[in-house]
Amino acid sequence: MQAIIDIAGLAKSYKSGFQALKSVDLQIGEGEIFALLGPNGAGKTTLISIVCGIVRATAGRVTVAGHDVVREYRAARAAIGLVPQELTVDAFAKVADTVAYSRGLFRKGRDTAHVEHVLKELSLFDKRDSMVMALSGGMKRRVMIAKALAHEPRILFLDEPTAGVDVELRRDMWAMIRRLRDTGVTVILTTHYIEEAEEMADRVGVIRRGEIILVEEKAALMRKLGRKQLTVQLRRPLVALPGELAPFDLERSANGLALTYTFDAQAADTGIAGLMRQLAACGLDVVDLQTRQSSLEDIFVSLVSEAS
Repeated sequence: MQAIIDIAGLAKSYKSGFQALKSVDLQIGEGEIFALLGPNGAGKTTLISIVCGIVRATAGRVTVAGHDVVREYRAARAAIGLVPQELTVDAFAKVADTVAYSRGLFRKGRDTAHVEHVLKELSLFDKRDSMVMALSGGMKRRVMIAKALAHEPRILFLDEPTAGVDVELRRDMWAMIRRLRDTGVTVILTTHYIEEAEEMADRVGVIRRGEIILVEEKAALMRKLGRKQLTVQLRRPLVALPGELAPFDLERSANGLALTYTFDAQAADTGIAGLMRQLAACGLDVVDLQTRQSSLEDIFVSLVSEAS
């Protein structure tokens, strides 16, 4: 995988002494969707801002499409489309005009066909002559994405792209992002919606207190760290766990009618057979079994908790 973004030893400290980033190393491949996850204040926006040339790093190096973001900032910035978390659009401009104007900021010639294509991709074409102020919050978010795509960037940064967007618009945006990836655009998104990363990302990075604590392909991450849970429904409530079941570290429900066993689905011996034998030996009557796979959200919470 050829890296289109190469970050090495990146650090950022402020005059107050707060260290927002601590020696971050990260490579993002061309044409991938990369999800950067982390709690509030973890350093996600600071990292994006440095890559986009908005904030100056204290130490380290960043190259974007082969261009140093400090020495060759014009070329680096031209390769990037940025959609910030805040809604920053001219309320008194027409939708088509504000998208076309954004293209001109990067010294790109007028291209009505491209602007119309972007508006159609984002379901904005029928709003092209509407004033931005007349749009809903979700549609304004689409206008910001259209502005970021106006100059045909190779990289698109989306900082909380679906914040405040309803479920239908959110899924439309997911489909649009996939189409962009299919055309070779690299997409980096930060999100609080874990299902967004689970739905779309090729790779996932987790940042905590200014440090990247994990970067992994999503599928491999879920295979490696994901756990399954087996819930055993009992016919009669269990007041207390028999001592014979202690090795299985079971969780008893409040009403005593369910026991939950967590296991590694990749292990040679999951322990389920032994558990079922022991339940029978204890005289417990099982009426139903249910399994549940850990989600990316479960894994994220576990990783952040371990690092805190």
